[in-house]
Amino acid sequence: MRITQVVPWLVRTTASFWGEYLFVEVRTDAGMSGWGEVTTTTPTANRAVVTMLRQAGTLLHGEDPSGIEAIWHRIFRSFTYLGTRGATSHAMSGIDIALWDLRGKVLGLPVYELLGGKLRDDVLLYTHPLGGSLRQDDDLVREIRAIVESGHTALKIDPFPHRSGQSPANDDFLDGNLDREAEREAIRLTARVRQVAGDDVELLIDAHGRFNVPTAVRLCRALEDAARIDWFEEPVPAESVDALAQVRERVRAPISVGERLHTRWEFAPVLQRKLADYVMPDVTWTGVITELRKVSALAETYYVPVSPHDAGGPLNVLAGAHVMLTVPNFYRLETSRYNLSKYDELIDEPLAVRGGRLHVPTRPGLGVEVNREYLRANALDGTGG
Repeated sequence: MRITQVVPWLVRTTASFWGEYLFVEVRTDAGMSGWGEVTTTTPTANRAVVTMLRQAGTLLHGEDPSGIEAIWHRIFRSFTYLGTRGATSHAMSGIDIALWDLRGKVLGLPVYELLGGKLRDDVLLYTHPLGGSLRQDDDLVREIRAIVESGHTALKIDPFPHRSGQSPANDDFLDGNLDREAEREAIRLTARVRQVAGDDVELLIDAHGRFNVPTAVRLCRALEDAARIDWFEEPVPAESVDALAQVRERVRAPISVGERLHTRWEFAPVLQRKLADYVMPDVTWTGVITELRKVSALAETYYVPVSPHDAGGPLNVLAGAHVMLTVPNFYRLETSRYNLSKYDELIDEPLAVRGGRLHVPTRPGLGVEVNREYLRANALDGTGG
């Protein structure tokens, strides 16, 4: 069996916060395909990764798809002068997931069996309120209660308002500050969520890497006092571990980082310097299944729990779940909402979430088939085919 084509599918969908998902299909001369995902957070980035995937497809034409580790290194080293992190690890991720899916289908085994077998029967989740549902108190109460009643025991919010004219995607200039009025609103909102959710629900705070050191410290301390938060995520931009160290030294709340770190080499200094209580690699960004296993093993040597980040679609969730079934130092897997039924139009079998836990399918590969008809009808910018 040989690889004949790597096909990016950029697909319009209401299931995504950004209106689109980026899937990857690896086709072979045996007529079998594997599927992966590599959705990023902006349309510009998605289209840049599409171009890289097409170039990687040319590179991999004729390769044996069972050589997953060799292919990972082939792509990694081919972009060494351009940069092996970021966009390169994104492209590797989509292909890597597809190769594991394909390998499972060839052997008739779910991916978690290929990784050594499962340590647990299901995957504990944390989730998010729907965007905009926290603006009015009635909506906040309804949404938080629905999450708790669904059986989820942890949820995450970003309570920090954006100033007028500031991009909510955090893709413009960041001065790192938050004014006092916005700080008071963040404190009020977080305290209210804690009150409605109750003391037994873990409350995770996401700063999205927006703040400078003194602002991050001030905000974290305020939320520690107001709502007993259970982690403070990405307090400062990911580029500086020294900034992270300054925050780490001055706050009590557990620190979580990792969605913007790529490959084990970027996680190593965070773990070596004891800068995080949790690491949260994104399975579709950090280098995927192959690399997520290595990051998890590295974190295990420091007894740091792993909690994969998710900002994408159903294949992102499933890829992370298969790995986490096999990882000793697992904390929770993120999902972008507590009700995942919006994924149903994209795959042939709904994801089974019960009581705040994902029950991973036992079919070969990732355990689902992509709805090719839906993808064809909603493909963007000449992708798919």
